[in-house]
Amino acid sequence: MARSVSVVGGGVIGLSIAWRAARNGWSVTLYDPSIGSGASWVAGGMLAPLSEGWPGEESVLELGSASLDRWPEFGKELEAGAGVDLFTSESSLTVALDGADAEDLRTIAEWVGAQGRDLQILNRAEVRALEPMLGRGVRLGLLAVDELAVDNRLLLQALQRCAVDAGVELIGEAVRSLDGLGTDQIVVTAGIASPALWPGLPVRPVKGEILRLRARPGVTPAPGRTIRGSVHGRPAYLVPRADGIVVGATQYESGNDTQVTVAGVRDLIADAEALMPAIGEYELRETSAGLRPMTPDNLPLIGRVSDRVVVATGHGRNGILLTPVTADATVALLEGSALVEAKAADPERFEKVAR
Repeated sequence: MARSVSVVGGGVIGLSIAWRAARNGWSVTLYDPSIGSGASWVAGGMLAPLSEGWPGEESVLELGSASLDRWPEFGKELEAGAGVDLFTSESSLTVALDGADAEDLRTIAEWVGAQGRDLQILNRAEVRALEPMLGRGVRLGLLAVDELAVDNRLLLQALQRCAVDAGVELIGEAVRSLDGLGTDQIVVTAGIASPALWPGLPVRPVKGEILRLRARPGVTPAPGRTIRGSVHGRPAYLVPRADGIVVGATQYESGNDTQVTVAGVRDLIADAEALMPAIGEYELRETSAGLRPMTPDNLPLIGRVSDRVVVATGHGRNGILLTPVTADATVALLEGSALVEAKAADPERFEKVAR
Protein backbone atom coordinates (compact mmCIF):
# COMPACT_ATOMS: atom_id res chain seq x y z
CA MET A 1 0.00 0.00 0.00
CA ALA A 2 1.31 3.45 -0.94
CA ARG A 3 2.60 5.62 1.85
CA SER A 4 0.74 8.93 2.06
CA VAL A 5 1.87 12.40 3.15
CA SER A 6 0.20 15.80 3.37
CA VAL A 7 2.43 18.81 2.72
CA VAL A 8 0.98 21.98 4.22
CA GLY A 9 2.43 25.00 2.44
CA GLY A 10 3.13 25.59 -1.25
CA GLY A 11 6.21 27.79 -1.47
CA VAL A 12 9.56 26.54 -2.78
CA ILE A 13 10.12 24.38 0.29
CA GLY A 14 6.73 22.67 0.23
CA LEU A 15 6.73 22.15 -3.54
CA SER A 16 10.25 20.71 -3.54
CA ILE A 17 9.45 18.28 -0.72
CA ALA A 18 6.23 17.23 -2.42
CA TRP A 19 8.06 16.64 -5.71
CA ARG A 20 10.87 14.62 -4.15
CA ALA A 21 8.54 12.59 -1.94
CA ALA A 22 6.33 11.71 -4.92
CA ARG A 23 9.37 10.60 -6.87
CA ASN A 24 10.22 8.30 -3.95
CA GLY A 25 6.87 6.57 -4.14
CA TRP A 26 4.80 8.58 -1.67
CA SER A 27 1.20 9.52 -2.37
CA VAL A 28 1.43 13.29 -1.86
CA THR A 29 -1.24 15.94 -1.32
CA LEU A 30 -0.13 19.57 -1.03
CA TYR A 31 -2.38 22.22 0.55
CA ASP A 32 -2.04 25.97 0.05
CA PRO A 33 -4.71 28.59 -0.74
CA SER A 34 -2.24 30.45 -2.98
CA ILE A 35 0.39 28.02 -4.26
CA GLY A 36 3.68 29.58 -5.32
CA SER A 37 3.19 32.91 -3.58
CA GLY A 38 4.40 34.35 -0.29
CA ALA A 39 8.07 34.89 0.51
CA SER A 40 9.13 32.57 -2.33
CA TRP A 41 7.50 34.85 -4.93
CA VAL A 42 9.18 38.00 -3.61
CA ALA A 43 12.70 36.56 -3.23
CA GLY A 44 15.85 37.64 -5.05
CA GLY A 45 17.07 34.12 -5.79
CA MET A 46 20.66 34.44 -4.51
CA LEU A 47 22.47 31.24 -3.56
CA ALA A 48 25.24 32.85 -1.52
CA PRO A 49 26.16 30.97 1.67
CA LEU A 50 29.91 31.57 1.32
CA SER A 51 30.09 35.33 0.89
CA GLU A 52 27.49 35.74 3.65
CA GLY A 53 29.52 33.61 6.04
CA TRP A 54 30.79 35.00 9.33
CA PRO A 55 33.03 33.59 12.10
CA GLY A 56 30.98 31.69 14.66
CA GLU A 57 28.24 30.73 12.20
CA GLU A 58 29.73 27.37 11.25
CA SER A 59 26.37 25.59 11.25
CA VAL A 60 24.79 28.18 8.94
CA LEU A 61 27.73 27.87 6.53
CA GLU A 62 27.70 24.07 6.64
CA LEU A 63 23.99 23.82 5.87
CA GLY A 64 24.13 26.48 3.16
CA SER A 65 27.17 24.91 1.53
CA ALA A 66 25.55 21.49 1.54
CA SER A 67 22.57 22.94 -0.31
CA LEU A 68 24.69 24.99 -2.73
CA ASP A 69 26.54 21.80 -3.69
CA ARG A 70 23.19 20.18 -4.54
CA TRP A 71 21.89 23.07 -6.61
CA PRO A 72 23.50 22.34 -10.02
CA GLU A 73 21.98 18.85 -10.26
CA PHE A 74 18.72 19.91 -8.59
CA GLY A 75 18.36 22.82 -11.01
CA LYS A 76 19.20 20.76 -14.09
CA GLU A 77 16.50 18.23 -13.19
CA LEU A 78 13.93 21.00 -12.88
CA GLU A 79 15.07 22.68 -16.09
CA ALA A 80 14.76 19.40 -17.97
CA GLY A 81 11.37 18.61 -16.47
CA ALA A 82 9.83 22.04 -16.99
CA GLY A 83 11.67 23.28 -20.07
CA VAL A 84 12.95 26.51 -18.49
CA ASP A 85 16.31 28.18 -17.80
CA LEU A 86 16.52 28.78 -14.06
CA PHE A 87 20.05 30.05 -13.48
CA THR A 88 20.68 33.78 -13.94
CA SER A 89 24.18 34.06 -12.46
CA GLU A 90 27.11 31.69 -11.96
CA SER A 91 29.15 33.69 -9.46
CA SER A 92 28.79 36.51 -6.96
CA LEU A 93 30.85 39.60 -6.20
CA THR A 94 30.59 41.33 -2.83
CA VAL A 95 32.06 44.84 -2.80
CA ALA A 96 33.25 47.17 -0.05
CA LEU A 97 32.67 50.92 -0.25
CA ASP A 98 34.66 51.87 2.86
CA GLY A 99 37.56 50.64 4.95
CA ALA A 100 35.46 48.89 7.58
CA ASP A 101 33.59 46.88 4.95
CA ALA A 102 36.88 46.00 3.26
CA GLU A 103 38.17 44.56 6.53
CA ASP A 104 34.97 42.56 6.87
CA LEU A 105 35.49 41.06 3.41
CA ARG A 106 39.03 40.01 4.36
CA THR A 107 37.67 38.44 7.55
CA ILE A 108 35.05 36.49 5.59
CA ALA A 109 37.57 35.30 3.01
CA GLU A 110 39.98 34.09 5.69
CA TRP A 111 37.29 32.35 7.75
CA VAL A 112 35.52 30.70 4.82
CA GLY A 113 38.90 29.60 3.47
CA ALA A 114 39.63 27.92 6.82
CA GLN A 115 36.37 25.98 6.37
CA GLY A 116 37.67 24.60 3.07
CA ARG A 117 35.83 26.88 0.63
CA ASP A 118 37.53 29.35 -1.70
CA LEU A 119 36.80 33.06 -1.96
CA GLN A 120 39.01 35.48 -3.89
CA ILE A 121 39.90 39.00 -2.77
CA LEU A 122 40.02 41.48 -5.67
CA ASN A 123 41.54 44.95 -5.58
CA ARG A 124 39.81 48.03 -7.00
CA ALA A 125 41.25 47.60 -10.49
CA GLU A 126 40.33 43.91 -10.61
CA VAL A 127 36.76 44.70 -9.59
CA ARG A 128 36.47 47.38 -12.28
CA ALA A 129 37.88 45.02 -14.90
CA LEU A 130 35.33 42.37 -13.95
CA GLU A 131 32.30 44.66 -13.62
CA PRO A 132 33.01 48.09 -15.18
CA MET A 133 29.49 49.37 -14.51
CA LEU A 134 30.09 49.42 -10.74
CA GLY A 135 30.63 52.69 -8.91
CA ARG A 136 34.09 54.22 -8.54
CA GLY A 137 33.70 54.19 -4.77
CA VAL A 138 34.30 50.44 -4.64
CA ARG A 139 37.50 49.70 -2.71
CA LEU A 140 37.66 45.93 -2.61
CA GLY A 141 35.80 42.88 -3.89
CA LEU A 142 35.14 39.33 -2.74
CA LEU A 143 34.53 36.92 -5.61
CA ALA A 144 32.72 33.62 -5.03
CA VAL A 145 32.97 31.64 -8.27
CA ASP A 146 30.73 28.84 -6.96
CA GLU A 147 27.78 30.96 -5.85
CA LEU A 148 24.77 30.94 -8.16
CA ALA A 149 21.47 32.76 -8.58
CA VAL A 150 18.14 31.54 -9.92
CA ASP A 151 14.95 33.18 -11.14
CA ASN A 152 12.72 32.43 -8.16
CA ARG A 153 9.48 32.82 -10.10
CA LEU A 154 10.54 30.42 -12.83
CA LEU A 155 11.68 28.10 -10.03
CA LEU A 156 8.20 28.11 -8.51
CA GLN A 157 6.64 27.34 -11.88
CA ALA A 158 9.14 24.55 -12.55
CA LEU A 159 8.60 22.96 -9.14
CA GLN A 160 4.84 23.05 -9.56
CA ARG A 161 5.08 21.49 -13.03
CA CYS A 162 7.46 18.75 -11.90
CA ALA A 163 5.44 18.04 -8.76
CA VAL A 164 2.23 17.57 -10.75
CA ASP A 165 4.05 15.40 -13.29
CA ALA A 166 5.30 13.23 -10.42
CA GLY A 167 1.73 12.71 -9.20
CA VAL A 168 1.35 15.35 -6.48
CA GLU A 169 -2.24 16.47 -5.90
CA LEU A 170 -2.45 20.24 -5.39
CA ILE A 171 -5.36 21.52 -3.31
CA GLY A 172 -5.87 25.28 -3.18
CA GLU A 173 -7.20 25.40 0.35
CA ALA A 174 -5.86 26.51 3.71
CA VAL A 175 -5.34 23.97 6.48
CA ARG A 176 -6.46 25.34 9.83
CA SER A 177 -5.70 22.22 11.88
CA LEU A 178 -3.55 19.17 11.25
CA ASP A 179 -6.18 16.99 12.95
CA GLY A 180 -8.29 16.89 9.80
CA LEU A 181 -5.56 15.39 7.64
CA GLY A 182 -5.86 11.64 7.23
CA THR A 183 -2.49 10.79 5.67
CA ASP A 184 0.19 8.63 7.25
CA GLN A 185 2.56 11.59 7.60
CA ILE A 186 2.31 15.40 7.59
CA VAL A 187 4.95 17.97 6.68
CA VAL A 188 4.44 21.56 7.84
CA THR A 189 6.07 23.99 5.39
CA ALA A 190 3.80 26.97 5.94
CA GLY A 191 6.36 29.72 6.60
CA ILE A 192 5.10 32.34 9.04
CA ALA A 193 1.81 30.41 9.43
CA SER A 194 3.62 27.35 10.78
CA PRO A 195 3.29 28.24 14.51
CA ALA A 196 -0.50 28.33 14.11
CA LEU A 197 -0.37 24.70 12.95
CA TRP A 198 2.21 23.51 15.49
CA PRO A 199 2.26 25.85 18.51
CA GLY A 200 5.69 26.57 19.95
CA LEU A 201 7.60 26.82 16.70
CA PRO A 202 9.85 29.90 17.11
CA VAL A 203 9.09 31.45 13.71
CA ARG A 204 8.33 35.15 13.30
CA PRO A 205 7.67 37.33 10.23
CA VAL A 206 10.37 39.75 9.09
CA LYS A 207 9.35 42.11 6.29
CA GLY A 208 11.51 42.54 3.22
CA GLU A 209 10.92 44.94 0.32
CA ILE A 210 12.36 44.34 -3.14
CA LEU A 211 12.40 46.05 -6.54
CA ARG A 212 12.30 44.56 -10.01
CA LEU A 213 13.87 46.68 -12.73
CA ARG A 214 13.50 46.09 -16.45
CA ALA A 215 16.15 47.01 -19.00
CA ARG A 216 15.26 49.60 -21.62
CA PRO A 217 16.88 50.03 -25.05
CA GLY A 218 20.39 51.43 -24.76
CA VAL A 219 20.77 51.15 -20.98
CA THR A 220 24.05 50.18 -19.33
CA PRO A 221 24.12 46.36 -19.25
CA ALA A 222 23.32 44.60 -16.02
CA PRO A 223 26.20 43.00 -14.11
CA GLY A 224 27.20 39.55 -15.26
CA ARG A 225 26.94 38.15 -11.75
CA THR A 226 25.19 38.86 -8.46
CA ILE A 227 26.53 42.03 -6.81
CA ARG A 228 26.31 42.48 -3.06
CA GLY A 229 27.47 45.25 -0.78
CA SER A 230 26.80 47.26 2.34
CA VAL A 231 25.70 50.89 1.92
CA HIS A 232 25.46 53.04 5.06
CA GLY A 233 25.24 49.81 7.06
CA ARG A 234 22.38 48.45 4.96
CA PRO A 235 22.92 45.22 2.99
CA ALA A 236 22.08 45.61 -0.70
CA TYR A 237 22.19 43.32 -3.70
CA LEU A 238 21.69 43.36 -7.46
CA VAL A 239 20.69 40.03 -9.02
CA PRO A 240 20.65 39.78 -12.82
CA ARG A 241 17.56 38.56 -14.63
CA ALA A 242 16.94 37.83 -18.29
CA ASP A 243 15.07 41.13 -18.63
CA GLY A 244 16.78 43.30 -16.01
CA ILE A 245 17.82 43.37 -12.36
CA VAL A 246 16.31 42.51 -8.98
CA VAL A 247 17.26 44.98 -6.23
CA GLY A 248 16.94 44.09 -2.57
CA ALA A 249 16.28 44.05 0.21
CA THR A 250 15.06 45.91 3.24
CA GLN A 251 14.49 44.17 6.56
CA TYR A 252 11.96 45.26 9.18
CA GLU A 253 10.47 43.70 12.30
CA SER A 254 6.95 44.90 11.50
CA GLY A 255 4.52 42.08 12.18
CA ASN A 256 2.40 41.04 9.22
CA ASP A 257 2.74 44.33 7.31
CA THR A 258 3.37 43.72 3.59
CA GLN A 259 2.91 47.28 2.31
CA VAL A 260 5.77 48.78 0.33
CA THR A 261 6.90 52.09 1.85
CA VAL A 262 8.31 55.21 0.23
CA ALA A 263 11.30 55.05 2.58
CA GLY A 264 11.99 51.45 1.63
CA VAL A 265 11.95 52.18 -2.10
CA ARG A 266 14.07 55.32 -1.58
CA ASP A 267 16.74 53.41 0.35
CA LEU A 268 16.83 50.53 -2.14
CA ILE A 269 17.27 52.88 -5.10
CA ALA A 270 19.91 54.97 -3.32
CA ASP A 271 21.87 51.88 -2.28
CA ALA A 272 21.59 50.36 -5.75
CA GLU A 273 22.93 53.60 -7.28
CA ALA A 274 25.90 53.51 -4.90
CA LEU A 275 26.74 50.06 -6.26
CA MET A 276 25.81 50.75 -9.92
CA PRO A 277 25.37 54.45 -10.76
CA ALA A 278 23.60 53.75 -14.07
CA ILE A 279 20.76 51.88 -12.36
CA GLY A 280 18.56 54.97 -12.81
CA GLU A 281 18.35 54.23 -16.54
CA TYR A 282 16.19 51.17 -15.88
CA GLU A 283 12.40 50.94 -15.72
CA LEU A 284 11.00 50.50 -12.22
CA ARG A 285 8.72 47.61 -13.10
CA GLU A 286 7.60 46.30 -9.71
CA THR A 287 7.83 46.98 -6.00
CA SER A 288 6.83 44.24 -3.60
CA ALA A 289 7.20 43.09 -0.02
CA GLY A 290 7.16 39.67 1.60
CA LEU A 291 7.39 38.18 5.06
CA ARG A 292 10.44 36.02 5.71
CA PRO A 293 9.90 33.25 8.28
CA MET A 294 12.79 33.86 10.69
CA THR A 295 14.04 31.88 13.69
CA PRO A 296 16.10 33.21 16.63
CA ASP A 297 19.39 31.69 15.39
CA ASN A 298 18.99 32.12 11.60
CA LEU A 299 18.84 28.36 11.05
CA PRO A 300 15.64 26.75 9.77
CA LEU A 301 13.57 24.15 11.58
CA ILE A 302 13.90 20.81 9.80
CA GLY A 303 12.94 17.83 11.90
CA ARG A 304 10.37 15.54 13.38
CA VAL A 305 8.16 17.01 16.12
CA SER A 306 5.94 13.93 16.57
CA ASP A 307 5.63 10.42 15.22
CA ARG A 308 3.44 11.77 12.44
CA VAL A 309 4.54 15.39 11.91
CA VAL A 310 7.71 16.78 10.37
CA VAL A 311 8.39 20.50 10.13
CA ALA A 312 10.44 22.26 7.44
CA THR A 313 10.07 25.98 8.03
CA GLY A 314 11.80 29.09 9.33
CA HIS A 315 14.23 29.49 6.43
CA GLY A 316 14.37 33.28 6.73
CA ARG A 317 16.34 34.93 3.93
CA ASN A 318 17.66 31.60 2.65
CA GLY A 319 14.61 29.67 1.51
CA ILE A 320 15.69 29.49 -2.14
CA LEU A 321 19.26 28.53 -1.23
CA LEU A 322 18.19 25.82 1.22
CA THR A 323 15.53 24.24 -1.00
CA PRO A 324 17.51 21.16 -2.18
CA VAL A 325 19.01 20.22 1.19
CA THR A 326 15.66 20.75 2.93
CA ALA A 327 13.90 18.48 0.44
CA ASP A 328 16.52 15.76 0.88
CA ALA A 329 16.48 16.07 4.68
CA THR A 330 12.69 15.99 4.91
CA VAL A 331 12.26 12.98 2.63
CA ALA A 332 14.93 11.20 4.67
CA LEU A 333 12.94 11.92 7.86
CA LEU A 334 9.76 10.62 6.26
CA GLU A 335 11.56 7.39 5.46
CA GLY A 336 12.98 6.92 8.94
CA SER A 337 16.52 8.22 8.54
CA ALA A 338 18.31 11.54 8.93
CA LEU A 339 20.53 13.73 6.77
CA VAL A 340 23.67 14.52 8.74
CA GLU A 341 24.16 17.90 7.02
CA ALA A 342 20.83 19.11 8.46
CA LYS A 343 21.52 18.09 12.06
CA ALA A 344 21.95 21.70 13.24
CA ALA A 345 18.43 22.52 11.99
CA ASP A 346 16.72 20.02 14.31
CA PRO A 347 13.87 21.89 16.06
CA GLU A 348 14.69 20.07 19.31
CA ARG A 349 17.36 22.73 19.89
CA PHE A 350 14.49 24.90 21.12
CA GLU A 351 13.02 23.50 24.32
CA LYS A 352 9.48 24.81 23.75
CA VAL A 353 9.02 22.79 20.54
CA ALA A 354 7.07 19.88 22.02
CA ARG A 355 7.15 16.40 20.54
